[in-house]
Amino acid sequence: MVTISDLNFTYSRRKRLFDKLSLNLSHGHIYGLLGKNGTGKSTLLHLLSGVLFPLKGTIEVFGSVPEKREVPFLQDLFLIPEEFSVPDVTPTKYADLYAQFYPRFDENQYDLYLREFEIVSGDSMSKMSMGQRKKAFIAFALACNTRVLLMDEPTNGLDIPSKTQFRKIIASVPTDERCIVISTHQVRDLENLIDTVVILEDHRIVFNESIDEIAAKVRFISYNDSDKPGDILYDEPGVVGGKAIVPNENEPPSKVDMEILFNAVTSTNKDVNPVFTIKN
Repeated sequence: MVTISDLNFTYSRRKRLFDKLSLNLSHGHIYGLLGKNGTGKSTLLHLLSGVLFPLKGTIEVFGSVPEKREVPFLQDLFLIPEEFSVPDVTPTKYADLYAQFYPRFDENQYDLYLREFEIVSGDSMSKMSMGQRKKAFIAFALACNTRVLLMDEPTNGLDIPSKTQFRKIIASVPTDERCIVISTHQVRDLENLIDTVVILEDHRIVFNESIDEIAAKVRFISYNDSDKPGDILYDEPGVVGGKAIVPNENEPPSKVDMEILFNAVTSTNKDVNPVFTIKN
């Protein structure tokens, strides 16, 4: 569905952002796009949506080239940026104005998502709090039923109950024919939601594994100083004991700790690399 090959991009001649970045994304998945600040998560989403153009390399989204901004492409992809503005209209009027551009928009779904988010459809979106405005926009994006949905830091500005609502709604969205990419630095917000982890580091994709593949290869454990295992691949010691990643020797899978995983992949600990087949 989405293919990126040997992508190069830079904002200035002196500092490259992507260097021969390659990535394949398929329908039926919710991808978590992780990376440190400044690694290019937002830029990658903007390249996929045709807002920015690559310097070299190719991008194809269901056979279309994003930078051409052709109508069938625009009808089938939705980008939720981290920051956005909305007109002084109600959610109902917003749908009246913009739903016509998305052939698969479902009004019943839109109403359902607004209720789940506790958004009053008759309130002006421009006068809502940032969190309420973002939830209304997410509800509209989901109801458009585009095959590709890109979300840049969607939980920024949401309080704890709203984050719970967000996870509940995303988990209920049918994904068989959809590819959802969620970019975030708040990795805890994605736990139990995504099925594949993609990590940006050093100008390229360094990690691309499904949650099932991760759990089959390693286990995430907590330990006391008295029972610290000897086969640790990555370790984060605490005051007493700590957390670690160890090889999975045919044991039942553990819950994937997204924060520890991210820290391990982006660390200089080379013991982790062979296990995850990290690209160098």
